[in-house]
Amino acid sequence: MLANRIRAMGAAHWLVLFGLILAAWALLYLMAVPAGQRAAGAVYGAEFWASFCTLTPDSAGWGRIALMWVLMSAAMMAPTVLPALATYEDLGQSGAATGMARLLGGYLAVWLGFSLLAATAQMLLFRAGLLDPLGQSVAAPFSAFLLAGAGLYQFSAMKAACLGRCRMPLTFFMQHWDEGPLRNGLRLGLVCLGCCWALMTLGFVGGVMNLAFMGLATLIMMVEKLPGIGRLVTRPLGYALLGGAAWMVLGAI
Repeated sequence: MLANRIRAMGAAHWLVLFGLILAAWALLYLMAVPAGQRAAGAVYGAEFWASFCTLTPDSAGWGRIALMWVLMSAAMMAPTVLPALATYEDLGQSGAATGMARLLGGYLAVWLGFSLLAATAQMLLFRAGLLDPLGQSVAAPFSAFLLAGAGLYQFSAMKAACLGRCRMPLTFFMQHWDEGPLRNGLRLGLVCLGCCWALMTLGFVGGVMNLAFMGLATLIMMVEKLPGIGRLVTRPLGYALLGGAAWMVLGAI
């Protein structure tokens, strides 16, 4: 059965999807700031970034930051929904490619909305002096607040409810099948948002253009949504995040 599923993922619509995910990661790589520039920026501050005005939120404008968040959300969240897409295709059979495209469109529409809100938040936080031009926290208390918030959310009823639906895509689709692929995609996107929004805000701690952080976060969110093994990740991750928050607070004292 697994072999049949792997062969089915060689179909054209799957290859297009995988290509779009790779393209999103490639564009993020091209937009990422080299480590050398990050180090120089930390030393020379605003005077250094003045010579790279396209990198600063105040001069690049909200549009560039929004584009970055859209690419980041697509690159990070599309891989986490692959099991649900495979389940939908198994249920849909004929016309699955068109239905899956509409399902994915609804799913990504939710994350588009999140991206626009996140870009606005980044602009406001930058202007408040809490983020540097690369979208990384410059205040230990703010970093600790984000880590603690994400850690506590790991134990919340909302997180558990959303994860439960993400881990059982067959049950999810059986409950809402009659609503059609677009509305199913919107529902799935909202459930996924409920699972992952707090972890996504940690981009402000690790740096929103830090590819290593984005890759690690994607892997964690993918594993957390898997049945069985995912249940072994959620609470330990919450404790680790709370521990990180405590460490930051103690380090600032």
